[in-house]
Amino acid sequence: MSNVSTTTGVKSGMYAVDAAQVPDSPSWVIDMAALEANLQTLANVQERAGCKILIALKGFATWSTFPLVRRYLSGATASAPHEAKLAHEKLGGEVHAYAPAYSDSDIEELLPICDHLVFNSLNQWQRFRPRIEAHNAANPQRRISCGLRINPEHREVAVALYDPCAPGSRLGVTREALKPELLEGLEGLHFHTLCELDSDALERTLKVVEDKFGEFLPKMKWLNFGGGHHITRPGYDVDRLVRLVRGVRERYKVDVYLEPGEAVAIRTGVLVATVLDIVDNGGPIAILDTSATAHMPDVLEMPYRPEVVGAGQPGEKAYDYRLGGLTCLAGDMIGAYSFDQPLAIGQRIVLLDMSHYTMVKTSNFNGVRLPSIVLRHQAGNYELVKKFGYESYKDRLS
Repeated sequence: MSNVSTTTGVKSGMYAVDAAQVPDSPSWVIDMAALEANLQTLANVQERAGCKILIALKGFATWSTFPLVRRYLSGATASAPHEAKLAHEKLGGEVHAYAPAYSDSDIEELLPICDHLVFNSLNQWQRFRPRIEAHNAANPQRRISCGLRINPEHREVAVALYDPCAPGSRLGVTREALKPELLEGLEGLHFHTLCELDSDALERTLKVVEDKFGEFLPKMKWLNFGGGHHITRPGYDVDRLVRLVRGVRERYKVDVYLEPGEAVAIRTGVLVATVLDIVDNGGPIAILDTSATAHMPDVLEMPYRPEVVGAGQPGEKAYDYRLGGLTCLAGDMIGAYSFDQPLAIGQRIVLLDMSHYTMVKTSNFNGVRLPSIVLRHQAGNYELVKKFGYESYKDRLS
């Protein structure tokens, strides 16, 4: 967002947020126009490629936006029963679930609400197959289609923490471990090798998947390409994605699913925070009313340095600051920045691209209040849809 020039407002690209109008701090602000633009891009891929795109709730699950999401996407994919219930209750459409392992109680919760269940191992499939087949026999109108996650052992992701095909991965069945006789009853295969990648990475992955598992694909009804497709990023090769999906559909006569999370919400929102204090230790440190560890943990886990409206790299502008979080964790630091003017206590700071993998990963460490959730509607008005208080902290504990 290189053409952003103020610390109070941002009107660049997909963003149109005026921090001064945001009714609370700290707050996540989701720009509904930006979200709809992403959804329109994804819907266009669905139509051109003849596939179905599901929102991955692990990346973005702000259900106040679901009335808009359901207009464009085919449903949701969940990683646990709570996500599946949220999709079933608030979004509608197809509900898919995958987890590295299910418990008995997980399966009982998922059976009434899921359309697809993907298993991580043949052991889990054999364990739960009788229960699922009994459910399908008793509920022919609510039949569940089951699949298996495969691991093509093809690496595309640079950061090991996010690489599902790293050596020793617990995610998916390798070709060597696959026992073809145990695939009976399964209707689909699922693979996931990507993270924030273009369709060239998918093309390489598909070649490996077809080389290793192609003999099983004609027997399947569907193939799920997983997530990590950065479809809505500027410059993403959508035409190649459409060609790849169409090719698989034509060769194997299967339905194809994509389940992006980040591509739904990327560049749709910001985190508005306020400078609470400025201290000096080897240079000025602005302490904000937000937290990297509690409110945007990927800053520390990935790690990465989020862009801040009006800020540059250290030394680029006249006044250098480090931005620090509110918790007692020594490493709760957001990053180093420079500004044209000195920061002031009470000034609002806008951190960019804070819709995905923020709200879904928060904690109440130190009892720090979670940021409020605000929607910026296309008419330009701001709606405070959720403010978290003491009860939200207390209810997570006992």
